[in-house]
Amino acid sequence: MSILWKRTMLALLIVSIAPKKSDGELEQWCIADEQTPDGELQIALDWACGKGGADCSKIQVNQPCYLPNTVRDHASYAFNTYFQKFKHKGGSCYFKGAAIITELDPSHSSCQYEFHP
Repeated sequence: MSILWKRTMLALLIVSIAPKKSDGELEQWCIADEQTPDGELQIALDWACGKGGADCSKIQVNQPCYLPNTVRDHASYAFNTYFQKFKHKGGSCYFKGAAIITELDPSHSSCQYEFHP
């Protein structure tokens, strides 16, 4: 088999298993970039939960998204909450380069990440 055929089949597989909304648009979440240092994530997290207007109540102690208690996990939740709330009003998933878009639902155990079409 040719490499082009294999790449085409791989691309078709990825597209076929990616979650889609009913109108065919891909579902997207905003999470912390793994390459961003914790100090930069903390600054972006503070902004998102403060002036940014993200709902960060679920990453507080004894709430469903508090654990794992890491800057990266808390930033991911806050970035996504901000992104889902403001993506149709000009908001982005940038956070000065600290965040990236994913099409894989980052929800885990009791922590459910929001998605708004």
